[in-house]
Amino acid sequence: MLVSVKGTFEKGEVKRSEPPPENGKQEVIITFLGSYKADDVMPKPWKGGSLAGKIWMSPDFNAPLDDLKDYM
Repeated sequence: MLVSVKGTFEKGEVKRSEPPPENGKQEVIITFLGSYKADDVMPKPWKGGSLAGKIWMSPDFNAPLDDLKDYM
């Protein structure tokens, strides 16, 4: 059975923040999750109108396409 235990790795040592599920010798796999900042976790919200003037659409954007005449 696989069990996860939270902790940190610092200066070559793993410091657990939770006790192990059982005492005694156990085989373990350590997975490094990487470091992150609080800003990386939550994306910043979009501001309305932030792309104003940066997008251009052709005046005939909604016009029927010649390639689809047989299907209309």
